[in-house]
Amino acid sequence: MTYSENLWIFFTLLFGIIIVPGMDMALVLANSLSNGRSSGLAATAGVMTGGLLHSLYAALGVGALLHFFPALFNILLIAGAVYVAWIGYALLRSSIVMKDAGAASATSLTRVFGQGIVTCLLNPKAYLFMLAIYPQFVKPEYGSVWMQALVMAAMIAAVQAGIYGSLALFAGRSRYWLQNNPGMTVIIGRSAGLLLIAIAALTLFRAFFQG
Repeated sequence: MTYSENLWIFFTLLFGIIIVPGMDMALVLANSLSNGRSSGLAATAGVMTGGLLHSLYAALGVGALLHFFPALFNILLIAGAVYVAWIGYALLRSSIVMKDAGAASATSLTRVFGQGIVTCLLNPKAYLFMLAIYPQFVKPEYGSVWMQALVMAAMIAAVQAGIYGSLALFAGRSRYWLQNNPGMTVIIGRSAGLLLIAIAALTLFRAFFQG
């Protein structure tokens, strides 16, 4: 198999995993609908940063540590589920009001960016990918391991930007219609909160019953 073929297979698997709804996608969607395009893009940027950090630890071989100590994986599952459930609970209790897209403050965008990083770092789907798939595509015969890791990190960031960024833009546009329908704002906000809590519950189920 050539290096180009190796990258195409990696890209196909990467796209298939990222496009499946999960913690990161739910966070981007919730922020886009609640606070507009800027907030959704801030969450996307946070998720991308988390993805780069995942790539870094994978390249350094931290994945091997989790492989030999599988109990750590369940701890990550539980921590990620609790964090996402907390965000969902906050959405359920908050009174979401659709404001102008430019009204988001630098402080709130920074907070959303941080949420994106933490959510991505605690996302069990990312660890499954890095542990089970990523190492199969980093091979000495293709040259420098660090150069391969850099290329793959760029691919991860690009796919995240394409999928989550598009979601943020689409949801951000739809919120203008929601501004004139305040009742729908409440429904969307509560639904996003319930979605996050449902994902957290599924993650906990995997941790306790499928571990």
